[in-house]
Amino acid sequence: MNKTVIALLALFASSVTFAATPWQKITQPIPGTAQSIGAFANGCIVGANPLPLQSDDYQVMRTDQRRYFGHPDLLQFIQRLSRQVHNSGMGILLIGDMGMPAGGRFNGGHASHQSGLDVDIFLQLPQTRWTSAQLLKPQALDLVAADGKHVKTALWTPQISNLIKRAAEDNDVTRIFVNPAIKQQLCLDAGTDRDWLRKVRPWFQHRAHMHVRLRCPAGSLECEDQAAPPAGDGCGAELQSWFEPPKPGSSKPVKKTPPPLPPSCQALLDEHAL
Repeated sequence: MNKTVIALLALFASSVTFAATPWQKITQPIPGTAQSIGAFANGCIVGANPLPLQSDDYQVMRTDQRRYFGHPDLLQFIQRLSRQVHNSGMGILLIGDMGMPAGGRFNGGHASHQSGLDVDIFLQLPQTRWTSAQLLKPQALDLVAADGKHVKTALWTPQISNLIKRAAEDNDVTRIFVNPAIKQQLCLDAGTDRDWLRKVRPWFQHRAHMHVRLRCPAGSLECEDQAAPPAGDGCGAELQSWFEPPKPGSSKPVKKTPPPLPPSCQALLDEHAL
């Protein structure tokens, strides 16, 4: 599937509100030892924990949607990163979507975030805490210019590069998705220390936040990891291909049926989504 098709599918998924999925009927985590099951875009989680909503180092947005659950490894990563950022004087981390109490498929906006190992983090670091009203209806800071080819220089700061770099250098992190223009700016900012750039992957949208993904936790035997990112910093021809115009005759997107759930997730859904 070419990038034009994927782009249209991503836009469709991010802009349409679908009917509630059965996973939304599960309002509390499934008891048991924490287990991420299946793939990031087709999975679930047993023993998820809610991210504590009170912290000096971060704030959680849109808590009314109850998407602040994840594997304990994810919670520890968020707490670790936010503490580093806050202690260095960079500001307060703004936490967006994690996962639902039992993981599973959202009713729109995300294809992944299903196994308790993904988190969206805003690419802005306020020095003062947001109000409850601001957190419930956050105003995203679009860092990408209208042409999609570069960042807005008036909004881009070294702290944004530093934030993404700190996240990428965490041993538990396998991928960070950002807009191609943001990846391009990171490549320009990086200097000679470039190993961490391998984890930062260009993807559609992601103009105001980074999507951080962790590796499968030890002990989660049914968790499906992705292959490692390609070697190198990803700043060459691969990145530039994202800025090329669509090829003539690009096919239109075809609505795809979601794949079958992993058996353990289907059994969990059958038992708990009443």
